[in-house]
Amino acid sequence: MNNSRFAISLHILVLLEKAKGELLSSDYMAGSININPVLVRKELISLREIGFVQSKEGKNGGATLAKPANLIKLGELYQSIKGAYLLGSHKNDPNPLCEVGKDINKHLNDLYSETERRLVSELNKQTLADFSARFK
Repeated sequence: MNNSRFAISLHILVLLEKAKGELLSSDYMAGSININPVLVRKELISLREIGFVQSKEGKNGGATLAKPANLIKLGELYQSIKGAYLLGSHKNDPNPLCEVGKDINKHLNDLYSETERRLVSELNKQTLADFSARFK
């Protein structure tokens, strides 16, 4: 996940938590995140598909949390939107005749899997409500 999806999604969820049930527009959220509203709408679709957000279309539409913030674990969010490994991977296939090259991807995958397991475990110790409470 060498991109900003987790940060953008978490920013959106904090905004929605702070709104306390009030519908927020993608334009409003985009202004806070300082990105294009189209990117916010794409993330809202993903967040809706995983059950964190509900939305209402139309002139008076917007988004709100679909479940209480204390039931949304940050590890669950991370796992729901992550793509490739956080630390990346080889863009090419290493030389299979090389002592290191022939096994590097296997060992990297093992390292990354264990690291991400620990990351998710730590993230799951915090809920959206916990994280949102940092913003006074």
